[in-house]
Amino acid sequence: MTTESPRWFKSSYSQNGGQCAEVATNLVVVDGSVAVRDSKDPAGPALTFTSEAWTAFVAGIRSGDFSGI
Repeated sequence: MTTESPRWFKSSYSQNGGQCAEVATNLVVVDGSVAVRDSKDPAGPALTFTSEAWTAFVAGIRSGDFSGI
């Protein structure tokens, strides 16, 4: 059994405005999940998604599906 810890990173597009999310994709190889947390609260909760759901979400962002939100 692997006890891999999340390795958090912010997008290179993030600016220091304080409204950033951090993502840990290294867990995909361990259990198929992608973790996301609020960078302002690193000790707070993290949401986890399947790698398929995360890939669909990122594709939706890139294609402009959420531009009106």
